[in-house]
Order: sequence, then C-alpha cells, then structure tokens
Amino acid sequence: MSARAVILAARRTPVAPRRGALAHIEAFALAAPVLAACLADAGLDGGQVDEVVLGNALAAGGNVARLAALAAGLPERVPAFTLDRQCCSGLDAIILAARMVESGAAQAVLAGGVESWSRAPLRARRPPAGEAPAFYERPPFTPWPERDPDPVAAAADLARARGISRAEQGAFAVASHAKALAGYAEARAGGHPAELVRVPGAALDRDAFARKLTPALCARAPILAGDPAFAVDAATAAVEADGAAAVLVASEAVAARLGVSAPLAIAGGLALGGDPAQPALAPGPVVRTLLARHGLAPHRLERVELMEAFAAQALVNCADTGLDPARINAGGGALARGHPVGASGAILAVRLFHELRTAPAGSFGLAAIAAVGGLATALLLRR
Repeated sequence: MSARAVILAARRTPVAPRRGALAHIEAFALAAPVLAACLADAGLDGGQVDEVVLGNALAAGGNVARLAALAAGLPERVPAFTLDRQCCSGLDAIILAARMVESGAAQAVLAGGVESWSRAPLRARRPPAGEAPAFYERPPFTPWPERDPDPVAAAADLARARGISRAEQGAFAVASHAKALAGYAEARAGGHPAELVRVPGAALDRDAFARKLTPALCARAPILAGDPAFAVDAATAAVEADGAAAVLVASEAVAARLGVSAPLAIAGGLALGGDPAQPALAPGPVVRTLLARHGLAPHRLERVELMEAFAAQALVNCADTGLDPARINAGGGALARGHPVGASGAILAVRLFHELRTAPAGSFGLAAIAAVGGLATALLLRR
C-alpha cells in the first residue's frame, strides 16, 4: 500500500516582468530563498531532505536545482535535478515529488520551479564552417512545423473559433488584476496567509505587474495576433516574467514528527497530451480525467488555480470543464502577475496551498496548466 504525500510548506518569490526588479538575479538565486523558507516554515533540517526537484524551461541546460539547493544551504549530500516540460515543469516537479514519497523512495522532497526570462541565455545553432551562428527564440515543440504554432497566434485562433471577443478577453484580464490588487490589500491587513519570500538584493514585496486595469486601457493595448474583433492583445496575454516557487512534500510520518496536525494532502496528479496545434485546449481533458478518477464533480472544488497564459485560453478551459468562475484564481492569475515559464505551475500550487488552508476541512482544490506541444498537468489537493 502506498503512503500518502502531504505538503508541509509552500512559498514563492514575487513575480516581476522581464527586465524588471528581478532582472539582475540569476535563476538559482531566485529559488534559493524559497527553498530555505519552506524548510524554516516546516521546521525541517535540510539534512532530512531526500531530493530537490525544480522545473525550468529557459536556462538551456545545466542543473539549476543543484545550484539552488547548495545556495540555500542544503547539505552537499542532498541530490537535486532539473526537469523541463516547459510551462508544466513546476507542477510536474511537485507531482513527481509526491510519487517519490508515495512509493517510499523519499520521505521529504523540496519541489517547484524557477525561471528568469531576464537572465536566459541567447540561443544559437552551431553553423557550418564559415557561416554565422543562427539565433532562434524557441526550439521546436513538434516534429511538424505546420502543427507547431506560435502560442499567441494559437490563442488568437482559438478566440476566433470559439467566438470570444477582444472585449470579453479584456474583461477577464480586468477581473484578474482587480482580484490581485484586492489580495495584496488583504495581505497588508493581515488577513491572508504569507506566501511571499523576499529575494535578497531586490526591493520587491509583491507581484510587480498588477495594476488598476480598465476596459478602456485594454481596448488601447497593442494587438499581438488575430482578427481585430477577437484579437489577443498585450493586456490579455501574460507577460514574460521572472520568479520562483516551491513546496515541501513529505510523508505523513514526517508531518507527525514535526507536529503538523492537519497538512494538505496531495490527492492526485495527472499529465496528458493533446493536439500540438492547439495547446490551449490541453487542460480540459486532464482536468476532466483527474476529477473523474476521484469521483469529483467540478462544483466540489473549493478553489481552482487555472493558468492564465491567455484570457481566451482560461475562458475556454473554464467553459469546457464546468469549473465555477467564482472559485477560479481568487487572488488573481498570471495576467496580473506574469508568466515565469518553468515556475508558473509551481506558483499555482503555492497559491492553492494558501487558499485551501483557510477552507473548510475536507475541501478540494485544483491547479491546472498547459504547455506548448499540446501538454497539460493538473494537481488535486485536499485539506
């Protein structure tokens, strides 16, 4: 019989747009204080950690997790590895940590994600002799160029196909920013659990991008792709950003030893693939399948953290899964924060952890995110 995995602590940095307040900090240095804060919150000595797993998409190799673990002061004997499933990476790392605990392979794992768009290296292919290097923005995500669309263009095509107007997308973005600002005000009043970790060398105590957005401002935002009536614009696509997030996943035995009486349980996790030509639709099947496996209807979810890479994507996935819009992204989403690719899924998990801590016992919460190539991952938590 497998053990049950629980989350004992969850922390994240503030998120800042690319070239913003975190631009001078290397990715591993963003993650290190988050790992340290999770250990401090749980009262666990770093020597008792069995593994560190971090998602990352843009560092172009190396092992960011190992650098972060060492910088966080974990003993050298604690191993660490980095995984890449693009936007899903941070959530995948947490699910992998849960499976390590459930199998008995580990008792305590630090898991999450980190990304620095600002510090990401330039990418170039080695040229034939005598030619210049060929620089590129992103690698291919399918073997078929005709089924490997730019994500912004794919989101615009989806909005047109589903009849989601630019104004509807703008209204969703306005609501995301408003919820984020309300959450910051509540936190300052002491009414919200602390989730943020200050990054040494950066004067930032909240997500930097959220603002008082209005429909008029959305209407003036530059169009990025699509027909004018259904276009994706600069207000309805999440900005490139820097940030890190992590959780401490442990066995119930570790929780009991630390005196944690009611930790949040990881009830389930799932990753599925879909049509690479329309990656924005990938969360629908994974959410429906995960809920069905646990005999849950969407209305049973107390809180949902759904990735807002694009307003059109979030609106479609909400409609296709039957999720209650009133329970989605209570503190705002990525449209109000930004999208630090490898960290975004882990940020959803951290937000969900803190939202569920104040929910009634027995409550379920869900985090879900899509990735290029037609992939999606979802995590189910229970208080």
